[in-house]
Amino acid sequence: MKRLIYPGPEEISAALGRPSAANRDIDSTVREILAMVRSEGDAALRQLSRRFDGYAPASFKVDEETIYQASAIVVPELREAMQEALSNITAFHSAQLTGSEPVMTADGVKCWSRDMPIEKVGLYIPGGTAPLFSTVLMLAIPARLAGCRDIIICTPPGRDGRVNPLILCAASLAGVTDIYAVGGAQAIAAMAYGTESIPSVYKIFGPGNSYVTRAKELVQLEGTAIDMPAGPSELLVIADESANPLFVAADLLSQAEHGTDSQVIMLTDSKIIVDQVEAELKKQAALLDRNSIARQSLENSSLILLDTIDECLDVSNRYAPEHLILATADPQRHAAAVVNAGSVFLGNFSSESTGDYMTGPNHTLPTGGYARSYSGLSTASFMKKIFFQEVTAEGIMKIGPATELMAGAEMLSGHMNAVSVRLKFLEDEQNRSTGKA
Repeated sequence: MKRLIYPGPEEISAALGRPSAANRDIDSTVREILAMVRSEGDAALRQLSRRFDGYAPASFKVDEETIYQASAIVVPELREAMQEALSNITAFHSAQLTGSEPVMTADGVKCWSRDMPIEKVGLYIPGGTAPLFSTVLMLAIPARLAGCRDIIICTPPGRDGRVNPLILCAASLAGVTDIYAVGGAQAIAAMAYGTESIPSVYKIFGPGNSYVTRAKELVQLEGTAIDMPAGPSELLVIADESANPLFVAADLLSQAEHGTDSQVIMLTDSKIIVDQVEAELKKQAALLDRNSIARQSLENSSLILLDTIDECLDVSNRYAPEHLILATADPQRHAAAVVNAGSVFLGNFSSESTGDYMTGPNHTLPTGGYARSYSGLSTASFMKKIFFQEVTAEGIMKIGPATELMAGAEMLSGHMNAVSVRLKFLEDEQNRSTGKA
């Protein structure tokens, strides 16, 4: 990791720069994939699956017997851990289901909203060397709680054609049975456009590599909603002299091992912590199974010494990290100063890993600085609000004149007339009832 001692503004800005994708051919490749799937359907999926995954199944849909057998393969202790995570995730996301009480905005004017589930959603689950079965739980549980009618999963098979049993087990626990063994940008295309085997959906969720991410961005331009812009994983730790350097180094490495383009940063006001964490990183990195990945990630990363924790918080808010750990003596006070972050972990024992799996809040979070304007996934991400308003005769008489005035000022006579005819009707009714000509 780069080591910056009391850096100036330009050095800090450079250190906070996210790693950029090296492959400039991604866009053209993804556009080609989308066009193939859109025009050729399953035939394109088979061709692309053979090309990228080394396998093209006769049927993309994973049958229920395979899902059941996969669940039986998973060791009981791990299934119990999944069940514990499911319970915590359900508890947190269930609390987000709150109704909307009607509001009387004026006499005779009642307004309310109703949360409605998005009917058809698609969940993309990466496979590969780190099958993210935890992401199945994080996506499928709020989708189910929201009441989505159709929930499908697309995930790449191995070269033997089998979907990782951990992914199938998690899907079964979360209540998802429609699983398709297809991955990459072609899976995003299938969910956006639909094929003979895979139905189209209204919104696509889930992480993926740069090709998957670009595919999601492109289908969004054509009308299929997506969860959020996604990029490499990132973690920022703010540590004072009370932090445990053993814990801080472990947390930094836990995110560095995600991928070579991940980024981790520590901000501190203690020179001793810089030295201790740097030493721990060297020791712990050597023990990781994904040591080579973590080491490359650390080349994008920095240990930064600043004057005060308040300055550290200012820099963190500018960076807007996906994950933020407050390893300080008073994390509650410092948490109050956080304005930009995806998910925040308070205190020395709040490891980011527990958030990935077990605490309950969603681990699908905005990266690349999007935490300035996006939230992490919630039950609301799988719903949309419909607004209702009921205006009585009393109500239109109350708010009608002001509406006419505003519509007229915008020179929209049709808008004004839609109110005027009602007011005139009520005026005539009143005159008739009182016997006035």
